[in-house]
Amino acid sequence: MGALTSPRKVVVLGSTGSIGLSTLSLFEESGAPVEILALTAGGNVERLIEQALRWRPQVAVIQDETKLEALRNGLAGSGVRAAAGSAAIIEAAAMGADWVMSAIVGAAGLAPTVAAARTGAVIALANKESLVCAGPALLAIAKAAGGSVIPVDSEHSAIFQVLQPECAHRVARLILTASGGPFRTWDRAAMAQATPEQAVAHPNWSMGAKISVDSATMMNKGLEMIEASYLFGTPEDRVDVLIHPQSVIHSLVEYADGSTLAQLGPPDMRSPIACAFSWPDRLPWPAPRLDLAAYGQLTFESPDLDRFPSIAIAREALRLGGGAPTAMNAANEVAVAAFLDREIGFLDIAAAVAGTLERMNSLGGLSIAEGDAVDNAMMIDASARRIAAEVVAQKHRR
Repeated sequence: MGALTSPRKVVVLGSTGSIGLSTLSLFEESGAPVEILALTAGGNVERLIEQALRWRPQVAVIQDETKLEALRNGLAGSGVRAAAGSAAIIEAAAMGADWVMSAIVGAAGLAPTVAAARTGAVIALANKESLVCAGPALLAIAKAAGGSVIPVDSEHSAIFQVLQPECAHRVARLILTASGGPFRTWDRAAMAQATPEQAVAHPNWSMGAKISVDSATMMNKGLEMIEASYLFGTPEDRVDVLIHPQSVIHSLVEYADGSTLAQLGPPDMRSPIACAFSWPDRLPWPAPRLDLAAYGQLTFESPDLDRFPSIAIAREALRLGGGAPTAMNAANEVAVAAFLDREIGFLDIAAAVAGTLERMNSLGGLSIAEGDAVDNAMMIDASARRIAAEVVAQKHRR
């Protein structure tokens, strides 16, 4: 793209969540030349109003349609149009932006992300589920439209930055690092008693509740393994996970000649967002600097698959192929929501996901029919949610 000289037209999907906040914070701190076309949010209408009055997009969209009147009242006289609902979010995604931040949490982010990809925009992808549910199709749609997908997850951003395209065929392993989450040193007995408050208390990163629970179960690494396999065309058996509690090394690429390249930085999501915004240029901003001497020591360990079975579940989903990753993601969303609502225990999350995959596979529900990738993914997603709800209900009754 080269140096940024004129304003880029931007849409931020999920502007009131942690990634959306970091995106707007980066724009503020860097003075990056942007013209915001649209901001969208799930239900935080107060924050969306505040953001819209600051950035003056053409439209602000709230997913929760019951809050449309509050949004209109908050934006009255500002010149910012208010809209609500899933269709309005998809319309915002397809407005013809140069750069779209895809940061809607969960499978709800898939349709807007695909809509943005069809316009040829650069997609800054923070929505794991878009790749997990329809990765190959999404990447093909973006390429056909003349756009691109640049990952914003710190792990995939790290691989993106150090994987040399001309040597991609010489990659031996992609190594995703993981902090280990809040329960890294807990035994299973203690984990069985873990509360939602303990699960969302991440030691290094500030994230939303669902993503924080995924970090605690290490399902986030399972989802990231699937993402990495799709994004970088790497088979499942060459994608590994390494526990690195300090979260300084974000991922590594090991080449066939024995060389291993790593990307390092403080745990701050604005850095990978800045990379996605300006690539292949670098965006000057007052970024926190990495002081390795202050850390003194970086440590590593292999993940314990007995305490954190989500990694093995994700590998199995990749091996099964078809709609298995979509079903796994849907079941995880249902199980995490049930845990946050105190309906099931912490260890029940992974068990519910595994049980859902097993039942769907036995019923032949993981096959992908010909047709629209989003429609197929949503059908499998809906089926998996129904079965996961039944599995969760059985665990809740115990």
